[in-house]
Amino acid sequence: MANLANPKSIDEILGMGAAISRRDFVGGTLLATGASLLDGLTPLQLLAAANNDPSDEWTGYGGVGEYRASNGNTLDVLLAGHKMRDRAYDPLPADTVDTGEMYDCVVVGGGISGLAAALSFRRLAGPDKTCLILENHPIFGGEAKQNEFDVDGKRLVAHQGSAIYLVPYPHSFIARFYDSIGLHTPKLNYQKWTGPQPDMALGRTPYDSAGLGRGQYGFWFGAKFGQPKGMWLIDPVGKKMQGAPVSDKARSELLRWFSPRPSEEAKFQPPRYEGDEISRQLDSITLEQHLMQRHGISQETIRTFLSPVEGGGSGLGPDALSAYCDYAADLLHPLDDGSGEAVQMFPGGNTTIARLLVKSLIPSSIEGPATVEGVSRNSVKFDALDAAGTPARLRLSATVVAVQHNGDAAKADSLSIAYVKNGKVFRLKSRSAVIAGGSWTAKHILRDLPDAHRRAYAQFYRSPCMMANVAVRNWRFLHKMGITGCRWFEGFGNYMDVRRLATIAKDDPGIGPDSPIVLTVKVLYSYPGLPTEAQGHRGRAEMLSTSFRDYEQRIREQFTAMFAHAGFDARRDIAGIVLNRWGHAYLNPQPGFFFGGKDQPAPRELLRGAPFGRIAFANTDLAGAMDHRYSILEAQRAVDQLLDQVLTA
Repeated sequence: MANLANPKSIDEILGMGAAISRRDFVGGTLLATGASLLDGLTPLQLLAAANNDPSDEWTGYGGVGEYRASNGNTLDVLLAGHKMRDRAYDPLPADTVDTGEMYDCVVVGGGISGLAAALSFRRLAGPDKTCLILENHPIFGGEAKQNEFDVDGKRLVAHQGSAIYLVPYPHSFIARFYDSIGLHTPKLNYQKWTGPQPDMALGRTPYDSAGLGRGQYGFWFGAKFGQPKGMWLIDPVGKKMQGAPVSDKARSELLRWFSPRPSEEAKFQPPRYEGDEISRQLDSITLEQHLMQRHGISQETIRTFLSPVEGGGSGLGPDALSAYCDYAADLLHPLDDGSGEAVQMFPGGNTTIARLLVKSLIPSSIEGPATVEGVSRNSVKFDALDAAGTPARLRLSATVVAVQHNGDAAKADSLSIAYVKNGKVFRLKSRSAVIAGGSWTAKHILRDLPDAHRRAYAQFYRSPCMMANVAVRNWRFLHKMGITGCRWFEGFGNYMDVRRLATIAKDDPGIGPDSPIVLTVKVLYSYPGLPTEAQGHRGRAEMLSTSFRDYEQRIREQFTAMFAHAGFDARRDIAGIVLNRWGHAYLNPQPGFFFGGKDQPAPRELLRGAPFGRIAFANTDLAGAMDHRYSILEAQRAVDQLLDQVLTA
């Protein structure tokens, strides 16, 4: 614990009343907490309870800058979305306002898939064709958004969700698309070490554990492992897990996982292309079964030590996912020479790519040149996003609640699209639409969707994720311990790493233990043994029922338990906390999702195969892999279908 003289309470030790970047709350919590609340209540009921309190202790502090009012799914966004899901606008109210607008294409969703769809439509449909994006958040990007902190006069940036991008082969579609939006140099320059010698191993992302191979990584064990005061094992792999409070069996299996033998790895041949025999076999079993078979690891070890980190790219632990999840993104084949240079990351994650897309679509929307530096350093001109008379428009804080053909879907010449903005319902028309939002909204807003499509959507399971960005004034406590990253197996979160940032124009070119940084803790909600869909429901209940203050206290307790012995003082060292809650962050592909099974087609194929009337479907859901490259590819497919099959006349 922190060394404080005569502390009055645990809150004082943890610094719960310290002057940091967070909202000043009026006392009490917005949502009740505790196990009793989670039993038998749905997320919708929890949100209804939240709406009875005028304060917003649930959303919490959002940071500074253009993204300050859009940290994850804010309470306003969630309430609007759940009203839509609860059919509050079915039928539309009598005072619905008809805007009189008609577009050639309306894109539902302003994430990377929606932005890419709109840009592709404008480029391919012709200069006289119009396009409107309707986005429910206060700023575009979907999960490709960032948090910004001002820590003692220094600007710090961290991602809210979508984080890394992989360098593509130079003549691939993705490479050409990147180049077309101003991303001309995929490999970035990163901060240099400026701390005491020798330098420390720092990765470029919060997920690559650069220090693990150089012995600058640590495992922390707490009360769950008979260590009530906590115990660190630094360089666990180099020390062959000696001293870890685990069984001999677990020790042996973890070493097999973290330092596999090349001869053993060579026995497994990964899929060569999507749909080959290996990929179909993998899709027939869970990732947990595959890890047990491939690596000889027991279920107990997987669920205790590896879940949910392994499988986290699809939101849950390995027990709930198709084994093919582990390979789907790899089949886009990034340009990887074995050096690790294929993995790149902007300071705010793929926020930069979203901004490049908007700049390309609406050139006046961001000041300055259409370059990485230009969109990173210049401001969004919000009044230019939805300017009347322009061929491409982006309407923010507009929650779509209904999309329907005007007549028989097979014969209709237009769609009616309704959305809610500032509490008022509006309606417009379009000759076509791309549904680029997530599957959890699409199945509710498409009023005349056929039963077969609804049955397909019913097999798209989603789980939540919370990205907790914790700004600290320095990371001397980690340097003192000799680590740059760590993993733990109980409490809040699972792992974190210090990362060197890409230097974009004016970013600080150096990093050392005295540097203020943002430590990102990714929180997944897995419950091994429960069905895939049930895990998502339970996770949302847990996330929705916990106030900002409760999560803040858990963060402070976790950091204090792990790092106080090395000089960390939560009250002094934490400068700001932003929580990004994503209620349906990840698609969780269950076995059979990708290629079907038992004479049943894969649920995604009906939606990808052809438009329904004048509606085409995009979003990474349809690829089954949460990767922004798939967002772009699915958007391109959807636009091609509209132009070839719907708007040809």
